[in-house]
Amino acid sequence: MKTIQKLPVYLLALIYLIFGSNYFFHFITMPPMAGNAGTFAGVLFTTRFLLVVKVLELTLGLGMLVPKTRALALILIAPITVNILLFELLIAQQPGIGILMVILNGLAIYQLKDKYLGIVKDRLAIA
Repeated sequence: MKTIQKLPVYLLALIYLIFGSNYFFHFITMPPMAGNAGTFAGVLFTTRFLLVVKVLELTLGLGMLVPKTRALALILIAPITVNILLFELLIAQQPGIGILMVILNGLAIYQLKDKYLGIVKDRLAIA
């Protein structure tokens, strides 16, 4: 049962490790992007912003595999996951893997909710 509960984390980590390393090693051919998506991706690539994002994806993907750093990695990767979904919905206008990634990230964070309750309780005590 524990392995099934960890499945969202492992799938999300696998997605980030595969696509993060694909940026450096080019083992998956990506179709060219046209229109706004191509322009946006071009800006990300030429400014090396995408390089920073891919390094974060690889680092946090590895962090998700280590139980001690899993909770931190899931919270830090969440904005990247949301940005992937927003890119697909608003710029490329082709929903894809971003929907699955948001669901997996949400499930994984929910499964570790006990690790995050201290942050919320501290904030509620201050207010």
